[in-house]
Amino acid sequence: MHIGIYIYDNAEVLDFAGPFEVFSTANRFLEKDKQHKVSLIAEKASPVQARGGFRVMPDFSISEHPPIDVLVVVGGVHTEEVKKTNVTAWIADVARSARRVASVCTGAFLLAEAGLLAGRDVTTHWEDCDDLQQAYPALNVKRNVRWVQSDPLITSAGISAGIDMSLALVALLYEQSLAEQTARQMEFDWTLNPAVSEE
Repeated sequence: MHIGIYIYDNAEVLDFAGPFEVFSTANRFLEKDKQHKVSLIAEKASPVQARGGFRVMPDFSISEHPPIDVLVVVGGVHTEEVKKTNVTAWIADVARSARRVASVCTGAFLLAEAGLLAGRDVTTHWEDCDDLQQAYPALNVKRNVRWVQSDPLITSAGISAGIDMSLALVALLYEQSLAEQTARQMEFDWTLNPAVSEE
């Protein structure tokens, strides 16, 4: 299984580093033949400068990568990224075959622009909920929740909430006990979010 995390310039560091840590930590408790691959994917195969000047080299570009089973789209300063039709078209294309698609924080704007969230319960960073609802009126934006599941999509609130959501993904992809073991290893107080909307 391949988990691809989409990053871009001015992405929030913990939006991608948090989920990466969750998925890579979960691998420690899986037998070799059951482990997943975790990759960072960007528009181009060149360094990305995340918020605060944090520089990171993606593993793949959107034009050349292995098949993606789980796609995580992160947030940050998304206003320019959401205008890139090649990126949103790629997200929509990957979503057609992926088992799960998720967003952290304002990554929800990219999923919405890709046409994936209409009619669904979603969430984003508390500061951006009103903007998301106004920009995409067909969405049902939930406030004051850490993450929202609307199969096969999951959206989370901001930054650290992406860790909660990623642990929930581990539970969905494997089992609850693995997610709990992963959270304990990370010394992370996992918020089990009761807000669930199934299609």
